[in-house]
Amino acid sequence: MITRRDILAGAGALGVAAAFGDVLLPAGAQGKKSVVLASMGPVTGNWDPTSHTTLGQGNFEKFVFNALTRAPMRDGEADLLEPALAESWTLVDKNTLEFKLRSGVKFHDGKEFSAEDVKATYEYSSDPARPAASFCPGKVDVEVVDPLTVRLRTDKHGYPASTWWFISSVIPILSAKDVADPKILQKRPNGTNAFKYVETNGDKNILHAYDDYFGGRPKIDELVYAYVPDANTRVLGLLNGQYHIAERLEPEQYASLQGNANVVTRKGLTTENKYLHFRCNKPPFDDPRIRLAACHSIDRSQILELMGEAALESSCYISPMKFGFNNIAGYPEYNPEEAQRLLAEAGFPNGKGLPQLEYITSIGFYPKTKEYGELITAMLQEQGFNVQLTVLEPAAWEVAIYRRADGQGQGHMCDVGWMTPSPEPDLVLRPNWHSSAALISGIKDPEIDAVLDKERNAANPEERLKILTGETFPTMAKKVPSFSLFSALTFHGAAKNLQGAVYLPYGPIDLSKADLI
Repeated sequence: MITRRDILAGAGALGVAAAFGDVLLPAGAQGKKSVVLASMGPVTGNWDPTSHTTLGQGNFEKFVFNALTRAPMRDGEADLLEPALAESWTLVDKNTLEFKLRSGVKFHDGKEFSAEDVKATYEYSSDPARPAASFCPGKVDVEVVDPLTVRLRTDKHGYPASTWWFISSVIPILSAKDVADPKILQKRPNGTNAFKYVETNGDKNILHAYDDYFGGRPKIDELVYAYVPDANTRVLGLLNGQYHIAERLEPEQYASLQGNANVVTRKGLTTENKYLHFRCNKPPFDDPRIRLAACHSIDRSQILELMGEAALESSCYISPMKFGFNNIAGYPEYNPEEAQRLLAEAGFPNGKGLPQLEYITSIGFYPKTKEYGELITAMLQEQGFNVQLTVLEPAAWEVAIYRRADGQGQGHMCDVGWMTPSPEPDLVLRPNWHSSAALISGIKDPEIDAVLDKERNAANPEERLKILTGETFPTMAKKVPSFSLFSALTFHGAAKNLQGAVYLPYGPIDLSKADLI
């Protein structure tokens, strides 16, 4: 059996900065300013943004697409929205949210942006048949008031329009012409943002500066978005000049790079928590007592010790960057005696009779997932859970974690984060734990549905906050469809001569004003 001491002793990552010393990165070949971003996440090859909820592709799409608003989520301003394709927005009444749109905007194919594009996008994206519809509060009707004014209407669908307030920063605006032809939509991304898609070459997606970008042409001429699943490879490429940005570094790599004169490092709290998701529609985790027993078997303080700077202690189903965050009273704590009591009550004393349980995690996508996966496996085994850890490369892991068309998913537990580009808590809560979606857990619990629906339908933010903290989160902590382990921080490394990059707390990097000096 793996012990905690074994895992902590082997957790160190390669200190590559000392090995390579200072490496000066080129500004660009033959005058062209080209930036290569080493990404931890793959893209799917289907360029319809409503076809997926994957983080890597979502980060890529932010270079190409704009939303109506932008959520910078700076420290102390987590709920601030800024204009993007909309210049202003007003809640007209309980079921009507109006947006005044920016004029003079063009899609990358030359089409003029107008209200018809917002209508097509929102009605298409909120269709429950679309995989990313779980990001939407529900179906919505869009009224075109004039070419630069739209009204989102929810009166026919039974929920308040205010639920779209923060979501307006999430939904990528598509061309109505593309929405009308799904084959075109899937074939290439066509947005209004600073960079225009050119081609895909293997694991690299090539973007060029968009000359007609409404915010001004970027100084970066070319962006190469390269999928590099291994964190050490990303760092080595940064140091030898192959990459200008390396995403999602290990904490030890971050510390090593701080000593390099030609590399800039960044650490920041994200909108993401890391979860141990249970397959709640599959025995034995269809029994909440078994789920609670597993939670009481896990000592999160040991995980936090292992993670170091990459984790922040929290006991909530959403990040501190989200509206409604509050550490939950009564959140499951490490308690082996209670774990054994629950196992016995459920008919599995000391875990006897439980099937072998597959626990799926990734390597190269998040810091130390393999290491703390081994630690959690050892803790569960100590209490009688027969757990087998499966470690997958990010592309295979992205496929394995989601439930298939038959409603089932691989294994019994999954290590997953959920990073979303908005302070809106429902972007995390409903896709993961409302029975209308439950993309990973498969939970179907009327009590959880009721408290999620109640907070969504609150009349105002104050009432909603009270419901979230007093009813929604305590109910989820009692039923534990998933176990929130900690709130995540991320680490980036970048070439010192790349200046003006903005790292957003939900993953994307804004290079619209960046330059290679």
